[in-house]
Amino acid sequence: MAKPISQNAALTPRESTVAASQASGHHTAHQEARAPRSDDHAIVSTDRHILSNERIKGLARRTFNKQVLSEIGGFAGLFALDATRFPDPVLVASSDGVGSKLELAIQLGLHASIGSDLVNHCVNDVAVQGATPLFFLDYFAAGYLDPDIVQQVISGLVDACKANGCALLGGETAETPWLYGHSDYELAGFLTGVVSRPRLLTGEAIREGDYLLGLPSNGLHTTGYSLALKLLLETAGYRPEQYVNELGDKVSAALMRPHRSYLSPIRKLIQAEVVTGFSHITGGGLTENLPRILPRGLAAQVDLSAWDPPQLFTHLQSLGDLDHDEMFRTFNMGIGLVAVIPADLLKKARLTLTRMNERSIILGRVIRKSVPRITYS
Repeated sequence: MAKPISQNAALTPRESTVAASQASGHHTAHQEARAPRSDDHAIVSTDRHILSNERIKGLARRTFNKQVLSEIGGFAGLFALDATRFPDPVLVASSDGVGSKLELAIQLGLHASIGSDLVNHCVNDVAVQGATPLFFLDYFAAGYLDPDIVQQVISGLVDACKANGCALLGGETAETPWLYGHSDYELAGFLTGVVSRPRLLTGEAIREGDYLLGLPSNGLHTTGYSLALKLLLETAGYRPEQYVNELGDKVSAALMRPHRSYLSPIRKLIQAEVVTGFSHITGGGLTENLPRILPRGLAAQVDLSAWDPPQLFTHLQSLGDLDHDEMFRTFNMGIGLVAVIPADLLKKARLTLTRMNERSIILGRVIRKSVPRITYS
């Protein structure tokens, strides 16, 4: 099972830490308190590290643009901000992991998809502030550094970085057998974006009467997996490759659907000047994420009859006999992004989304109310 990473992990493009780091020329703070390892282990670790990093270099270069001034392997990544495109710039940063979804990805051997999940999650977090993604850094730590698995994970990161127009600027690759099992690894990501200060979206412009426009999710995304895995694999006793009628799919396929990037619809709505705020529905569901963007004294009123949650969510609710509050605080319930739209711009906003084949759902409205910050009716 994946374990939490240290909050003090250093990030360099691309710095490597191995169990036998003295043989490879790197220093590892953990090693001083550990028993010495044989020379054979040191040589194997170093060889695998060199092979992994050579593969990473080739992959990462595919994401480079003219703003990237460094190569993978230096002490830090260099990125030239385009001040003409972003006058009065504000940097917007996000950091995240993949959570319990990583455990299933490792079990199924679907390593590339987990990289895309991570990038898209971070991209959405900066995009809802109005920011354009610039560059991404990653942290990959494993009990045993397998160059093939590293390549698959980084390939997923690269594909998502290219799709979102940001550079994979660098990261950290570590082999830490005293922290992880032989097949286990941890993955975290760090993304920086930029927005001109006048175009920064903070939610301050949201007003009473604005509409809440929901965009569909693609399954669980990266939220609620601890409970979902327990209910599907333990309570129901399903096998990952088993087809389940109530899901309309195999368990693995239902759970491993990628976390969507909402960068394109967010950009279109911003360009159309029809939006006053966005909420990325992640951990905490609608219940905890919608209030994060509402000014003091305002609340969200959500109409539960506005949409039917996908069957994955209804089946999870049935398996766990979960009440409404727990479902909407744990899962996204089929809504991955909420755009807040002034009433007089709702028609234009929905037309903007329709033209790009993006489905939207009127979830409710913003009301004047201090507590609770969200109500369901």
